[in-house]
Amino acid sequence: MANIRCVKGMVGLVTGGASGLGRATVERLLKNGASAVILDLPSSDGPALAASLGERCAFAPADVTSEADVQAAVSLAREKFGKLDLAVNCAGIAVAVKTYNFKKDVPHSLEDFQRVINVNIAGTFNVIRLAVGAMGKNEPDADGHRGCIINTASVAAFDGQVGQAAYSASKGGIVGMTLPIARDLAPMGIRVVTIAPGLFSTPLLAGLPEKVQSFLARQVPFPSRLGDPAEFAHLVTSLAENPMINGEVIRLDGGIRMQP
Repeated sequence: MANIRCVKGMVGLVTGGASGLGRATVERLLKNGASAVILDLPSSDGPALAASLGERCAFAPADVTSEADVQAAVSLAREKFGKLDLAVNCAGIAVAVKTYNFKKDVPHSLEDFQRVINVNIAGTFNVIRLAVGAMGKNEPDADGHRGCIINTASVAAFDGQVGQAAYSASKGGIVGMTLPIARDLAPMGIRVVTIAPGLFSTPLLAGLPEKVQSFLARQVPFPSRLGDPAEFAHLVTSLAENPMINGEVIRLDGGIRMQP
């Protein structure tokens, strides 16, 4: 008999959990009976959000690139809720700059490129490597399952557009490390899955003019609209519950293939 898991009773750590895809994930986990730790920057809406969501939610102020910050967040999950079953990496940043601006005779800033790589790849890896230490202490279920990591890449990993060298490289890095980390952690019964969202209605896109947003929405074959963060959160809980999905990257994009 298949050992289908249930989100109810799980404890999740969600990076970037105070807004956008991360916030929707936290809200769905709680709605489905899980507990959640919101890991986000001290300047985020995390404290107010955690307070409003009740006693099964806690806030950990952290920068994903800091070992001490992330370790403190993992410790908080175990101290407050007794364990850690799920880590969802939603924290990320982006810049939009061409490799070389020939009009101004200026190359892409190396510092900007490195910052995006550091937050998106190294930050994601930092959370994974520290979260799995806590998961390894869990009692395995009948399948030997101890935990699950869910990362956020982007369709930009495959269809990167003009000005997206840094962002696409960072998301491609997340795609590239999914399988080897899944293989590393398989003996401990910890799964690793990555979601590659298309165009979603997040604070990142909400800043764009209405006209641009509707233009982008029309590029999506079906449904021809921006994704709702609740749809991302739905996939997170489905992946957490389905033990057979491992080492995979799933596009969540309405069939879009980005134009240059």
